[in-house]
Amino acid sequence: MNPTALNGIKVLDLSRVLAGPSCTQILADLGAEVIKVERPGAGDETRQWSPPAFADGTAAYFSTVNRNKQSVTLNVATPEGQAIVRQMAAEADVLVENYKVGGLKKYGLDYDSLKQINPRLIYASLTGFGQTGPDAAKPGYDYIIQGLSGLMSITGPTDGLPHKVGVAVVDLFAGLQLTIGIQAALLARQHTGVGQHVDVSLLDSAITMLANVGMNHLASGEVPPRLGNAHPNIVPYQVFETAGEQHLILACGNDKQFAAVCDVLGGSWNQDERFATNPQRVRNRDLLVPELAQVFLQKGRDEWLEALEAAQVPCGAINNIAEALQMPQAQHREMVVDFAAQGSPIRMLGNPVKLSATPVRYDSPPPQLGEHTEAVLRRLGHDDGQIAQWREQGVI
Repeated sequence: MNPTALNGIKVLDLSRVLAGPSCTQILADLGAEVIKVERPGAGDETRQWSPPAFADGTAAYFSTVNRNKQSVTLNVATPEGQAIVRQMAAEADVLVENYKVGGLKKYGLDYDSLKQINPRLIYASLTGFGQTGPDAAKPGYDYIIQGLSGLMSITGPTDGLPHKVGVAVVDLFAGLQLTIGIQAALLARQHTGVGQHVDVSLLDSAITMLANVGMNHLASGEVPPRLGNAHPNIVPYQVFETAGEQHLILACGNDKQFAAVCDVLGGSWNQDERFATNPQRVRNRDLLVPELAQVFLQKGRDEWLEALEAAQVPCGAINNIAEALQMPQAQHREMVVDFAAQGSPIRMLGNPVKLSATPVRYDSPPPQLGEHTEAVLRRLGHDDGQIAQWREQGVI
């Protein structure tokens, strides 16, 4: 069996829902040992976010970001539960949490407290607004942050309502940022010998996602408009309807490609000074795009795609989810993972990171609630009598 990139790294996961668990699943896929702490009885909220669920009752939402983890049920509101967390933190390399700012301090489980026990600990916090600033105490939700950050103001039809992205993209992007921060802190620890606090917020992550559109504002001082499926800086770069009420994406990125588009569509727009260069096409998009749209309606989607691909113009169909997952390329890249070999009915979306020497592993499906509680406590040195007492007391 190949070694893993994060072999030997121990992660204590106090996060729940999506953003934090998405980070810890990536760490687990890369070989870290991840122990997920959940509330007795209820567990992670997403365990109840069904239907749909798999045949064993595991909610599809929970399954999204919880493979390769061990589940321990623990009441951190009790002194005994806090003591167990401190014992696990003393042995951990990384602790991940997404409580409200200051929420763990009352339990003595904040960074300042735990670094006294384990100076090498990397304590990673993911919150709505960060550990500092006037909004630090507010709770954070992906949907709200999509609105506050400006992301929704540039998403959706020009003349319609602002739209959120179809998945909780800010949560997932923030989880990636947290993963990067943790890995950077692990590298830094090799030089310093000590850990640090990694502070990532949904709002900061969403503002970073504005990318070139945010930069357009900084450069011009103008508020970027909502352009639907169009691009603010490139024309034609959008969705077009074809015959049969099908649609395609045309991603024409430069003047050479635009000339090829004109050849395919049988027009000479590239010879018109209003459309000859991309800056001119951006200025005159309202004149050009309707003319192109009328031509695209004359043939079906697949016929246009074949012709555009032959002319080496970037283009593509708009797949539904089933079509996307059934693409031969997606299957070749193992982007759907089946846990049937482990006796589980769960199938999951795969990890996109392909490492040649230390590949990701899919060792176990998402755990049942508290599945590993007793085994972890025994590894910590607690006997069956103590475990039974804690269970009776509601500590575990």
